[in-house]
Order: sequence, then structure tokens, then C-alpha cells
Amino acid sequence: MPEMFDVLTMGRIGVDIYPLQTGVGLEDVETFGKYLGGSATNVAVAAARYGRSTAVVTRTGADPFGRFLHRALLGYGVDDRYVSDVPGLPTPVTFCEVFPPDDFPIYFYRYPKAPDLEIRPEELDLDAVRSAGVFWVTVTGLCQEPSRSATLAALEARGKAGITVLDLDYRPMFWESREEARRWVQTALPHVTVAVGNLDECDTAVAERDPVAAAKALRDRGVDLAVVKQGPRGVLAVDSSGSVEVPPVPVQVVNGLGAGDAFGGALCHGLLAGWDTVRTMRFANAAGAIVASRLACSDAMPTSAEVEAKLMENAHVR
Repeated sequence: MPEMFDVLTMGRIGVDIYPLQTGVGLEDVETFGKYLGGSATNVAVAAARYGRSTAVVTRTGADPFGRFLHRALLGYGVDDRYVSDVPGLPTPVTFCEVFPPDDFPIYFYRYPKAPDLEIRPEELDLDAVRSAGVFWVTVTGLCQEPSRSATLAALEARGKAGITVLDLDYRPMFWESREEARRWVQTALPHVTVAVGNLDECDTAVAERDPVAAAKALRDRGVDLAVVKQGPRGVLAVDSSGSVEVPPVPVQVVNGLGAGDAFGGALCHGLLAGWDTVRTMRFANAAGAIVASRLACSDAMPTSAEVEAKLMENAHVR
């Protein structure tokens, strides 16, 4: 029998090169920090912080940055058995600029092609995919072959079992058009039980920017739980029992990148714990807020104790 993971994610990995000076452009930055990055990978790291057994299906270059990522994954408690090298393609790096509270330009260096888009259907451990408590895939994984076919093959093999999440994760620079992305998102949606994304990503998925309409459209396509992140208006979550809207947790924002991945890891934890939707959304909101108050993504993922403390603090403030 394969080892069963609480959370198995599939998708992007890379090295985040973040400036250690804020409020200045990259041309003026003098020092940088190097971190594990990539949305699907960050979600696995975030879930591991809560004691969940996690693994990620992805690929790196056969280079020093790839070796760094393997070491970082293991350091965070994420199993790296499904992370393989692609000879000839460099491990991606990502730079950002940090202009708090709400401007964080991001620059992806994924040329000529990112190794994580070279995940192939025949290389998947479908038993592990089927047995995971949560299986998490991203829209970016649908943007190119063979990753697209691998993502869809994994979803079909899982058969909508357990908790199967599609992170709507729409990055325009990875697609020819929003319409092309919408075509493939709508191919994947019938195979998942949970969809999570912000308003722009919901527009890509179902051509709706109104939160209530977007949640309804996602559910109409077979999703059990639709989670719509509304920025300063908080989060709307809709399932068969109704809808809940949870306000954001106020923090002094340092870097907004990674907050969504922290939300995702906390969402996995709450769903696995069998919490009700309100508790899960509050916990995930607080986790995202904590990461927004810190510089890095993977290094910044909080523990359960930190999230609960933030919730208590927020309750006292209110």
C-alpha cells in the first residue's frame, strides 16, 4: 500500500529571491533573501506547519537551485519523493518588489520553460493521488503540456474522492488569453470538490466578478465548496448548507505575496479536521494575515498556536 499523505499538492516550485529593502525598485535593491517558493509548494509547507503529512508533485532543474529546493522541502517537513529533475531546464527564480501596503510587483523567470510544467502523466503515482486526504492542483498546471494532461489525468484518477481542490491561481503571463484559461479551468472544475480564488480568478473560471454570482457559478459546475476571496471585504464561502462571509483580519502588511498560499494550507487543515465552514474560514483568514505581515512566503507560514493567538488578539480588538 502507498503511504497516505494528508495533503498532496501538484504544481509550481521555484526559488523566491526577495529584496531585504522595502519601498524601492529592484534596480536599487542591494541585498536579497533566498526562499523556497511556488504556490502549490507553499501550500504543502503551510499544511506541514500544522502537523499534516504533506508531499508535492513537481519538477526542478538539475542545478544548485534545484538541490536547494529539495533541502528546503525536507527542512519544512514536506516529502520530496515526487520532486524530480528535468535536465536542460533551469530551476525557476522569482523576484518581487515590496511597496507596502498593497503593491507587490512579481517577476517570474521561467525560461525557456519551467521544469514544473514538464510533469508527465505516465510518471504520476496515481495510488498516492487517490489516497491523499486532500489533493490540491492549480490552474497554472493547466497552462501548458504535458503538465495539463498530467493534472487532468490525476483528477480523473482521483474521481472526485475526498477533498479535491482547484486553486484558481490565474497568472495572465502564463496564458495566451483569459478565454483560453477559462476553457481549461472549466474542463477541470467537474473533477474537484473545492474551488478557491479571488475575484479576478473567479472571472477567469466562470466569467463572474460578483462574489455571490461567482460562487453560484462554481457550484453549478459541480463544486461542493466555493471559496471567493474578496480582499478588504473578506472571504465568501458557499456550500450545500448555505453561505458564510468572514471579515479580514487586520495586520500591518509587509508583503502580500504568499498570503493566499497560507490561506490554502490552513484551508486544508480545517477541512481535514472537519471544522465547520465559519471556523475554517476564520482560521484561514488569520493564517493569510500573518504571512502578509512578514516578508517571505514559505519561511513565514504560521503554526496553529500562532494562528489561534492572532484570532484571540483580533477578537479582543473587535
